[in-house]
Amino acid sequence: MRSVLQKWNQVSLVKQILLGLIIGIILAVTIPEVAKPVAILGTLFVGALKAVAPILVLVLVMSAIAQHKSGHKTNMKSIIILYLLGTFLAGLIAVIASFIFPVSLSLADSAEGVTPPSGVTEVLKTLLLNVVDNPANAIMNANYIGILAWAIVLGLALRNAADTTKTLISNFSDAVSKMVAWVIKFAPLGIMGLVIESITTNGLESLLSYGKLLAVLIGCMVFVALVVNPIIVYAVIRQNPYPLVFKCLKESGITAFFTRSSASNIPVNMRLCEDLGLDKDSYSVSIPLGATINMAGAAVTISVLTLAAVHTLGIQVDLPTAILLSIVSAICACGASGVAGGSLLLIPLACSLFGIPADIAMQVVGVGFIIGVLQDSFETSLNSSTDVLFTAAAEYKEWRKKGKKIVIRKAG
Repeated sequence: MRSVLQKWNQVSLVKQILLGLIIGIILAVTIPEVAKPVAILGTLFVGALKAVAPILVLVLVMSAIAQHKSGHKTNMKSIIILYLLGTFLAGLIAVIASFIFPVSLSLADSAEGVTPPSGVTEVLKTLLLNVVDNPANAIMNANYIGILAWAIVLGLALRNAADTTKTLISNFSDAVSKMVAWVIKFAPLGIMGLVIESITTNGLESLLSYGKLLAVLIGCMVFVALVVNPIIVYAVIRQNPYPLVFKCLKESGITAFFTRSSASNIPVNMRLCEDLGLDKDSYSVSIPLGATINMAGAAVTISVLTLAAVHTLGIQVDLPTAILLSIVSAICACGASGVAGGSLLLIPLACSLFGIPADIAMQVVGVGFIIGVLQDSFETSLNSSTDVLFTAAAEYKEWRKKGKKIVIRKAG
């Protein structure tokens, strides 16, 4: 038994996850009723990730800032610029694609039990209130903006603490990181459970009637992931970006696809950043920040579904309004929560640009929930993998300036 475990541990995590994925699909298709109880493995895996992620973010950011040496440069400014640029361009691509391939909707029933924000001001107000949230409440509710804010404040307050205190914080940070590594080892079983749950619960039949809408949505996200993002990365690091792009998609995108939560994928991204040899002072802040504001996939969802409503109602859209939609969708996307379906509730806000009534907008949200099993999976995969991609690109830019060779090991 020990030799089997040793051989299993020698297999890369990506290959282990792919094996779990294949087994999950086979079980869900061939023996769905027998396989259904196995879905609890996915629930447990996502639950463990969600439980450990807030503590991980708090201690890593606090430790990194407390022990930051004066004069040691981080890349946060470059990373934030890349996040905002990527999100805006994703929204713009979605707007262009929606005009080239206009989609009309057979509107579903209105989504019930959800309350969308009334305007951009409310989105920004919520973000600011999250910054000053009670720290215990922020951890309990996985409010990463609040967690980041308190971690930064505590880190700054501890800059002049005794070395023994800093060592204790560092040791605690290492211990939490070790816990995360243990959780991630169960990713193959977790992915297998999530696949079984997704197929046996949702099926794919209900998605067929929305094929064209899904094609535009997913096509935009794939284009952003494989064309727009590589162009941005190439402009920054001045070498072939695809080894880094594919590594991020494989090692971050696959798990994010099934967890459907950028917040849950934070531990996976932290581990990937470590594997890429990135500076802990940068990625311990940029990854949880990215899970909140780096939302290219959300910008695509908001733009495509809003313009689908516009085409359905026969509303004429001029160029300035279309560009404004790109900007609004980027701002709204930054305010989308890092949980499954977070972007859908911001669609009514974007629809208000075109005078679309709230009841129609909420029917569009209902369509979003119907196709969510695929839309939200692709969206989260793009969002979360791009967090690592842009964090790495910003640091590799500094490596290039210093003449340090950039070597990216292939995933798996």
